[in-house]
Amino acid sequence: MLSIVLSILLAGCGAEGPEGRFERYTGRLEGALDSERPPAATAERFTPPTPPRPGQLQLDLQGSKLDALDFLALSGCEVQVTIGKRNSSLGRMASPSQRLLLELEYLQLAPACVDRLQARGRETLAALLNEAWQQKRGQLPSLIFNATLAGVEYRDFWNAPARLGDYPAQTSSAVISALESINASARRWLAGDYRFDNLAFELLLSEIATGDGGALLKALALQAQALDVSDRLLVARRDHHLARGFVRNPGEKDILRNVVTRFFIGELQPWMVTVDRRRQSLLPAIRELEALLDAVLPGPYREWREARDAALADYAGAPRRHVASIKLLRAVLEQP
Repeated sequence: MLSIVLSILLAGCGAEGPEGRFERYTGRLEGALDSERPPAATAERFTPPTPPRPGQLQLDLQGSKLDALDFLALSGCEVQVTIGKRNSSLGRMASPSQRLLLELEYLQLAPACVDRLQARGRETLAALLNEAWQQKRGQLPSLIFNATLAGVEYRDFWNAPARLGDYPAQTSSAVISALESINASARRWLAGDYRFDNLAFELLLSEIATGDGGALLKALALQAQALDVSDRLLVARRDHHLARGFVRNPGEKDILRNVVTRFFIGELQPWMVTVDRRRQSLLPAIRELEALLDAVLPGPYREWREARDAALADYAGAPRRHVASIKLLRAVLEQP
């Protein structure tokens, strides 16, 4: 991932996008306070954690006796076709999403076949099908995890763009609706309703792959890092005044107020409010699915989620910290 420090330092005063507006604000603060900005903080703090690759997250699932079953013995049952598909070479190589749908189809169709076999006195075969049904029902949370949070589409959701451009102006509610739709399906499946729409599910995953989770993290990290530089500039100026016994430059208070009003409140705050609004609308659906599947989340995912949420909390608090820094310096400048 490109260093956010580098992107800020390279952005010129006239650069487009939020990078340029943050650079302009910090530059104006330097002039207003007659001070040089401090060195940027370590890039590590402001580099969002990278999610694990799908291959690191996929859960291994124990096979069942269905894998060796002669599906011809199930003649007359709809589930015969399903078992044939899942035991075929294509079925064994199916994507996690298609594997999930095949198992949902089995869960949906197998009970009727069990009843049919029992009615025909095929108790052993009926017991085998029922045993596999119970196993697949127990594996359902893991199957859903493999197809969603551990899938390539959810990984793509967290990919960050090279530049933010006019983000988040170009976003829509489509990805949020897709996330919520998959959550609703997952809740229904876990409650025992195994109906699904193959094409609709794949289209929802495709929509999620275009989502802006990575752009959101990048925007919040940029905001936090840029404001951190400005915070330390303000604190250094405050400490300078305190060390000199409150000897100040005439008009500094008014100049500071004008810079904050025009560039922080006027230019940056509307963008920051929009980004935070996007955070509040986009992330709950991700967290809802994580909570729904919490029992099966593997260690690497839990570690990344913890780091992600800690970073989000830190980044989202940057505007509040900056306002506090402004107030601290203003309090010194306003002393008689």
